[in-house]
Amino acid sequence: MSKILIIDDDVASCRTLQVHLNSQGYEVSIAHSVGDGLQAAQNAPDLIILDIRMPGRSGLEGLPEFKQLLPDCRIIMITAFHDMESTIEAMQNGADDYIHKPIDIEELDNAISKLLINHRQNGDLLSASSSNPGTLTMVGRSRGMKEVFKTIGMVAKSPATVLITGESGTGKELVARAIHNSSKTPDGPFVAINCAALVETLLESDMFGHEKGSFTGAVSKQDGKFTLAHDGTIFLDEVGEMSPSMQAKLLRVLQYKEFTPLGAKCAHKTNARIVTATNVNLAERVQSGMFREDLYYRLQVVNINLPPLRERKEDLIDLIQVLIGRINKELHRNVSHISRTALDALEKYDWPGNVRELENVLMKSIALSRGDTLSDDLLPTQLRQHKIAEKDNTKPLERCSLEEIEATHIARVLEATNWHKGKACETLGISRPRLRRMIKHYHLTIPEQFHHGEDDDENMSS
Repeated sequence: MSKILIIDDDVASCRTLQVHLNSQGYEVSIAHSVGDGLQAAQNAPDLIILDIRMPGRSGLEGLPEFKQLLPDCRIIMITAFHDMESTIEAMQNGADDYIHKPIDIEELDNAISKLLINHRQNGDLLSASSSNPGTLTMVGRSRGMKEVFKTIGMVAKSPATVLITGESGTGKELVARAIHNSSKTPDGPFVAINCAALVETLLESDMFGHEKGSFTGAVSKQDGKFTLAHDGTIFLDEVGEMSPSMQAKLLRVLQYKEFTPLGAKCAHKTNARIVTATNVNLAERVQSGMFREDLYYRLQVVNINLPPLRERKEDLIDLIQVLIGRINKELHRNVSHISRTALDALEKYDWPGNVRELENVLMKSIALSRGDTLSDDLLPTQLRQHKIAEKDNTKPLERCSLEEIEATHIARVLEATNWHKGKACETLGISRPRLRRMIKHYHLTIPEQFHHGEDDDENMSS
């Protein structure tokens, strides 16, 4: 609970603010002079609301002492006098905001929220930036994520097969790693396979291995991922993209804990714990005959569904803090603040690409920053336009055609992925040729700064 100290000689005003801020969940104390305020400040408040004009020493005179005593404390100056000189002096002496009386409660609430968010970020970002930049961390205080964490805790020690579902970019591999790290064999290998990234023959070889000469190009024997996983965990991502033949082979592994490398005569045993993930609806694929029903039930002994970021906006601040800490390390930057306008834009955006898109946006913005503050002018165009459109209330969604919505969404995803068409296809769940047709149909033009030599239109047809 954040602590707030109100210093004002107006007793009635102090009491009114105390009641309101208590109702907002803050711990509030009161003082009626600078001297009493300095004594009360020994309790280390997170934020001080300081009146400028008071009998004896003014708030402006006491401001430097409060900053010296509590250098990390945020201070909001309040006054009934609208003079430019006092405002300038207050800000120059270290005040964080300046509000006129009579106080607009909404304005005060917004100022307090902004300053305490930045206050928490400074501490959290410092601790995050001291961690291993390669460390991937799951964070979340939303009800949906708490259920995810609870389920991980309940199933991690058991050998049960787990199916992780959720939209692209929600962090399914992080859940798989968390299950592995909390299992009975956390020191064993964690081996990941993207089932959609390889053609069937190569996927089978990658999963189960092959003998020398088992196919053209097999110049030597090679162990597969199931062999490498041994007593650890094997994570099969995008399992819904497996061919019927590979589905049958995976079913045998689940049933008998054995597999046969390509070209081998004998089956090999495996003790690897199997965790799978998909961003498609497997139940629908079973109904359409594209996925084996018996394999479906084998895979989802336990199902963990990850909510999309738009449904857990209360986790956004925590995610931003963790991601900025890691990006600071990676890019050798020291971003420790985020402007209110930038935070508003991040909170109001729907994040179709989920946490992956958020990380991409923060990476790009921090790379472009020149100081310690992430401001809204560093954010991609689609976030700023989204905020402007919402503010101006121009053309509500229900008045847009499907084509307009589709064109806007595709443009946003392309912008969010820096026009990396492979990543855009993954987020949109479409093929590259289809994306190429959509770009042409909606007359979308790649900005000059987003040209990728290895990911141009010619490569999209491959």
